[in-house]
Amino acid sequence: MPPILMIHGMWSRPSTFATLRMELEASGILSAAITLPFHDIAPGAEPPPALAKAKIADYVAAIERAVTELGEPCVLLGHSMGGLLVQRAAEKVQPRGLILLSTAPSAQASALSGAALKTVWSVTNRWGWWNEPTLLGEEAARAGVFNHVPEAEIRPALAELTWDSGRVLAQMAAPWADSEKGSRVDYGRLKQPTLVITGRDDRIVPPDTSRKTARLLGKAGAQVDYEEWPSVGHWLFHDAVRPKLAASISRFMSSLA
Repeated sequence: MPPILMIHGMWSRPSTFATLRMELEASGILSAAITLPFHDIAPGAEPPPALAKAKIADYVAAIERAVTELGEPCVLLGHSMGGLLVQRAAEKVQPRGLILLSTAPSAQASALSGAALKTVWSVTNRWGWWNEPTLLGEEAARAGVFNHVPEAEIRPALAELTWDSGRVLAQMAAPWADSEKGSRVDYGRLKQPTLVITGRDDRIVPPDTSRKTARLLGKAGAQVDYEEWPSVGHWLFHDAVRPKLAASISRFMSSLA
């Protein structure tokens, strides 16, 4: 069975996957989780100036390097922004499979919603945010990312939030304005078996994004397993949901063995 290389989302860290990785390892599934460029900032520290210039291509290149260093065929798993990034990286590295969790939209799968706009408003409500590091505030994170998550599990997740690139957010949110087409995926190159999971109550990435992504992959010839879970939000890693997530991933990985 191939190992899984996990890619975290925007404003996040690889610690997102810590408990999930232990549960999967108990089932015989090995994994690694990388830190995207500039995401190793200590809690409370100011962001490095270079983060303001980071773009999707920089994050994708980091994933490609990690796959090369792994030295064996793997499955790429991405949560939120990581879901878009692994699609882009897969064009080149051709992994054994893809696992897309609450995936952010490619240019072709963009699906705006009022809830998503409300969630990122605290980040995007000033001129020039796309040229600055950004950090999602607690109120927005609680409402748009951690809905349906118990308070005891929200607090440590909030503590792990970190700075991210406004430029990357702009490339995802407004692909029509991105001359580099950073969020555009060549779906003709993605024919790997793929598992797509989303929560029906996701407020920051509407579930229609995952539906569109699954259709695009299927149209390109990929075998797609699609799961949309009721009463589940964007965060799939809390105790009430994570065991179901681990079980779905385990079934998918077994199909690749």
